Amino acid sequence: MRRIDPGRFQIATQGTSREINRQIVLTLVRARQPISRADLARTMGVRRGSVSIIVNDLLESGLIVEGATGRTVRGRKPTFLYIDARRRTVIAVDVRASQTFMMLADLLGKPVSGVTRFPTPREPHALIESIAARAAALRQEHSGAGVCDGIGVAIPGMIEYPTMRVLHAPQLGWRNVDLREALAAAVGLPVQIENSGRACALAQLWAMQSSGSSSAAVGDLVFVTVSDGLGLGVVIHGELLRGRHNVAGEFGHVPLSMSGPPCACGAAGCWEAYVSNRATLARYFGRSGETADALSPAEMDFTIEDLIARARNGDTKARAAIQATGRYLGMGLVSVVNVFDPACVYIGGEITEAWDLIQADVRAGLADRALTPAAASTDLRPVAASEYPRLQGAAALFNASAFAAPVIA
Repeated sequence: MRRIDPGRFQIATQGTSREINRQIVLTLVRARQPISRADLARTMGVRRGSVSIIVNDLLESGLIVEGATGRTVRGRKPTFLYIDARRRTVIAVDVRASQTFMMLADLLGKPVSGVTRFPTPREPHALIESIAARAAALRQEHSGAGVCDGIGVAIPGMIEYPTMRVLHAPQLGWRNVDLREALAAAVGLPVQIENSGRACALAQLWAMQSSGSSSAAVGDLVFVTVSDGLGLGVVIHGELLRGRHNVAGEFGHVPLSMSGPPCACGAAGCWEAYVSNRATLARYFGRSGETADALSPAEMDFTIEDLIARARNGDTKARAAIQATGRYLGMGLVSVVNVFDPACVYIGGEITEAWDLIQADVRAGLADRALTPAAASTDLRPVAASEYPRLQGAAALFNASAFAAPVIA
């Protein structure tokens, strides 16, 4: 049951039902394209004339476009409708402590360019210069792709909402950084910034809604992204969970042990300090934690992909380090599952390339402390690093709002 807040509410107007139906039509076109007006009317259970009024409005706004005509035994041939992803793009940026990734995507989040990467500068102004230069190159190289709506950026840290100021990004060593305004000025485009874990959850929600997944599957999910750090995004009843200060879901800094390895945030024993890529590599080299001195300069060139390759080639020490990460990953998931009881937990990051090696360990870690058998058997699904969920989420920052349901009461 959802309570109406007497201090913050929105009254339904004469146009409310039309606005809701407009969003339904737009969502159905995205999920089922190509689709005709007649099919939309049948799916919604309304008259075709009512649908045509909404479709014409969406055509005029440029959100959808008419395409090919279909075949019919008799009567007028249906004209199929599509989301107009041909003339609008967005630049997606995934900032990590070690590297920053960028790509150009269309309105649906599909890649228009390949993914480029570069070492992440530690100073914000240097990062802004690097992003601006590569953004200009992407736009010039793909000038025929259409108008660029803006830049979406996924950051591994806590983001103030709605100012999008980076409050604290431990892996980057940032506090109170106004990245949005400076980057917007440098590139001449609007900028949207989101926490990496929440961006991944948004990308997954976006993908599931596009594929027409069941409402139960779409409604409640958690996305855990493991890379240089650990991020987490939560979706409840189809909405991203933000909390009062937009820091909901920071499970990466919930301690597994008060006397555990040092974490980049300055505390000890955080979940992130056990399962991040740096923590896994440090474990392999006989160290602990994920702070800057956890690895030597020579060891910093050794990647998690290298470690997985060694594990597959019979290196028992490499396999043990990866499986320990799996166990710790499952132990941390216990709190997430017990708190949110999601329909599914999606796990992203390079470690998923070793899912066949760690799945049993993740399950064992979860089962040890899950409160019920149902919690222990929560659906866990790896998302391949090659799908770039952070970039997909960064791209969706500009697109998702157009498909959001109106807020009433």
